[in-house]
Amino acid sequence: MTDVGTLASDTLFGLPLADIWFGLVFFILGMFLFLDGFDFGVGILFATRDDKHEREQLLAAITPFWDGNEVWLVVFGGALFAAFPAVYANLFSRHYLLMFAILGALILRGLAPEMYEQREDEPWQKWWGRAFIVGSFTAPFFLGIFIANWLLGTAALITLPGIIVGLMVVALTVVDGVAFLRLKTRNELRDDVRTDGSRALVLYLILVVLTLGVVYITAPELRSALLSPLVVGLVVVNLVLTGIYAVATSSNRYYEAFIANAGLVFTLVSIIASLMYPHIDRGGGLTVEEAIVSTLPLNIMSIGAALLLPLIFLYFGVLYSVFSGPIKADESY
Repeated sequence: MTDVGTLASDTLFGLPLADIWFGLVFFILGMFLFLDGFDFGVGILFATRDDKHEREQLLAAITPFWDGNEVWLVVFGGALFAAFPAVYANLFSRHYLLMFAILGALILRGLAPEMYEQREDEPWQKWWGRAFIVGSFTAPFFLGIFIANWLLGTAALITLPGIIVGLMVVALTVVDGVAFLRLKTRNELRDDVRTDGSRALVLYLILVVLTLGVVYITAPELRSALLSPLVVGLVVVNLVLTGIYAVATSSNRYYEAFIANAGLVFTLVSIIASLMYPHIDRGGGLTVEEAIVSTLPLNIMSIGAALLLPLIFLYFGVLYSVFSGPIKADESY
């Protein structure tokens, strides 16, 4: 039987728990970008709809999911704090204004639909509709800036790579939102958003190439990682998935397009993680092994995660199964 002394001196079963938690942190980030990403995308697509009924359909599509999807952002912050507290402190202190901007955008995105439904008069709904669009755009944009700053280890708030990555994340969320809406809606709305998805996909591809070029030029320390077989392979996979998404979307294979979209998100996050490793805070000069907590809390957290993560996945499985299928024609927020 494993006693406290063993837990304090050796990792569970000799596993490389530091690397596992590094991967887990980025997996959780990917879950947030994927699941809340389609909420952001739907919010941005809200700007393309003038018909009130279509706007109600967009809101109805995400109503059961958006607040649950944001749980993954909380889990991301909790996992980073628990496993890599020094990184959590460094990142949030260096970018506290950016953190407030992300939280403000999320609050606006969450509040706007609730306020939108409170009154029927046009000026009220127009103002809160715009607030919903702004919150849905700025949340992934600021998050992309944060990710770029984290990767490059910069202390600056706004950088050229950050702006490009922010726009890339925004484009990806629109792709995500279109893939989701084509599962949840029917008739003209489902056909109309396909064009928006195609445009966003092209923009995403352009921004991926631009991001890789800018990182290569501005971050010499990452050039060898950019040209490594792993990163090159992940970039190729990402490009292949864009092709699969485009073909599946044009042939109305909605589930295949949604799965390909999930692959786009997770390969993008994998590229970022691969470029960063073995560092986890380049700005603070911390590697994964240097930043991980001591062995005892690491083992205890790992046991807790092994017990809790299946429950979280069970919850989301039930949530998405209960609200599966397209929304009804008369359904609203």
